[in-house]
Parts: sequence; C-alpha cells; structure tokens
Amino acid sequence: MSGTVCVEVDDFVAVITIDRPAVRNAIDLETACSIAAALDEADERSDVRSIVLTGSGETFCAGMDLKAFAASGQRPITESRGAFGIVERPPDKPLIGAVEGKALGGGFEIALACDVIVAARTAAFGLPEVKRGLVAAAGGVLFLPQRIPFNIGMEMILTGEPITAARAADLGLVNKVVDTGEATTAAITLARSIGRNAPLAVQTAKRLARAARDWRDVEAFDLQRPHTAVIRESRDAMEGARAFVEKRPPQWVGA
Repeated sequence: MSGTVCVEVDDFVAVITIDRPAVRNAIDLETACSIAAALDEADERSDVRSIVLTGSGETFCAGMDLKAFAASGQRPITESRGAFGIVERPPDKPLIGAVEGKALGGGFEIALACDVIVAARTAAFGLPEVKRGLVAAAGGVLFLPQRIPFNIGMEMILTGEPITAARAADLGLVNKVVDTGEATTAAITLARSIGRNAPLAVQTAKRLARAARDWRDVEAFDLQRPHTAVIRESRDAMEGARAFVEKRPPQWVGA
C-alpha cells in the first residue's frame, strides 16, 4: 500500500483506512490504486473474512481530489475496480463502511459500494454534484434510488442537499448509528460477527444478493441454483450440520 492507505488485519477482519486527513481523505489516482490493491489483497487472503473501510480524522471521504485533478488531469479511476478503486467492482467479501463525519459526493458513492454502513451521529451523506454542474456518475445516481425510497433518493440527487446519520438510518441506508469516534469499533464488532459464519457461504450469499437485483422473479431461482448447489456440497455445509448436532462451534475451512 502507499502512504495514503493503511491496512490492518486482526481476527479475520481487514481494516482499510483512507489516510489523507489534511485533504479530508479526498481521493487522487494514487489513493484509488491503493484502495483497489488493498481490496484485491483482502479478497485473496485466507485470514480475512470481512472488510471495514473507513477514513482517518474527522471526515470519511470528500470524494475526488480536485486539486490533484487540476494539477495532473488524472482522474481517480482504476482499471480493475473503477472510480476510487472500488465503486464498479466492490470486493467479494463483505464490506462495512465506518463513516465518521461527512461522506459527500464521491465519499458517499464509496459508502454506497459497501454492503453495510455504520455511522457516527455527526455523519452526513449527500451528493452535491448538481450544485457544481456535475452528475454523481460514480454510482450515486445509479444506486442511491435502489437503497432508499426512490422519491427520497431523487430529492437528494436533484437538490444536492445532505442528510444526517439519523435520517439515513430512518431510511434504511445506515444500519447502525453510534457515538462520535465509535464508528470503526462498531464496524469491526459487526465484521467479526460476520466472520464467525462460513466464509464460502457468506461470499456466495453476498454475490447472489447483489446479482439478484437485476434478475426477473421468474428466472431468479434458476440463476441461483448452480451457486447454492456448490454450497450444499461444501465441506463447510457438512461441518455446520455436525457442529450443530454436537453442540460445538464450527471450524470453517472455506471450502
């Protein structure tokens, strides 16, 4: 990783921190590439079962580093994972966003790439691009109306006005609101809870849940069947049944 992204792994959880507090964790091309590399590594490591993504300091992420773009003309888009190193191809493993402070513009789009969001009470979410003559093209206009009621999402997109963490939780966008400074700790606790489950089953469940948004009801079960068949025949499925019968914690092997 570069000096702009920090990675720590403990107890099957990888914590990826965008570490540019002086620019409110804004993303330049180097940082986007580092985020993509960190996610690649987390997906490949057998000692990682879930991922927490956060920002250092008092801001989650301010989106694209406009000063860096003005100086170099380089956009923070990676070949492997798209904008900000994440939004077009999030990791295969569960991803929890730990949001302290503002997640605006691209920062909000990064949060939308997460499967679960834990936010501090002082967090705020918004897509102010229209106020700058732009469109939230890194997933904002595509995914926000899918995550909350369509008309509320449209209001946020068209006005560019932010919402509080409490409002985001009321809308179902944020899973948990915690005291300021506690978002990462709470996200790690949740990640460890996920990590206690069978890793192969968890990754397959995530992949199916995301893919099913584009499936028609009449074809959903047929499209799901090949994936769930692999899980039914896995060693972890048998281990889960045996552990239940024997009243002991399961010992997952991820196969």
